[in-house]
Amino acid sequence: MTRKLYYHQQSNFSRKIRILLQEKNLECELIEVNLMNKPDDFVQLSPIAKVPVFVENDSTVIWDSTLIAEYLDETYPTPRFYPEKNQEKLECRKWEEMADHLGDTIINLWILNLTNNAVSSRYRTRLEDTINRLLPVFEQQLSQTKYLLGDENWTMADIATLCSMGYYSLRLNEDWILAYPHLGDWFKKLHERESVNSTFPIPL
Repeated sequence: MTRKLYYHQQSNFSRKIRILLQEKNLECELIEVNLMNKPDDFVQLSPIAKVPVFVENDSTVIWDSTLIAEYLDETYPTPRFYPEKNQEKLECRKWEEMADHLGDTIINLWILNLTNNAVSSRYRTRLEDTINRLLPVFEQQLSQTKYLLGDENWTMADIATLCSMGYYSLRLNEDWILAYPHLGDWFKKLHERESVNSTFPIPL
């Protein structure tokens, strides 16, 4: 059986796994899911009905981008994107979780913008406050180190963050690149990698 990844081209969480698959040189059939009309076979694979969903050669099914990433890194450890030492891996996961939370917040803000509901102004403020609280944390770290976990290697922390920032650029604007110059320079530099540049979300 061929590996399969059920994904959406604009999904920042799907992009995390697409980058990882390319970096590990793992062949995988990409199956794009219509999120507005999810097919029955996809929903049967994943009861939570969210992308990405990964199906291994042996028919093992994994959903949630972090679970998939951890599985791929443990099963195919060359190159590694989670540190081997427990404390360093914990730090990586903390950054990844913060990046994923940022991505979820950006998604919710974009959806709210579509509704243009004045009654939701308090919710909008809360979402914007969350984004404005998190971005300086990434900026501060990248003003000190080349990558989020240091100067030597990029990790899943970097992949998750760049995917969330790519989604920010897609759905909101690119003003953050000027407002957070270290984050912006890091973002541009990582897009020199084929796995990152080739998966950039494209407006439909």
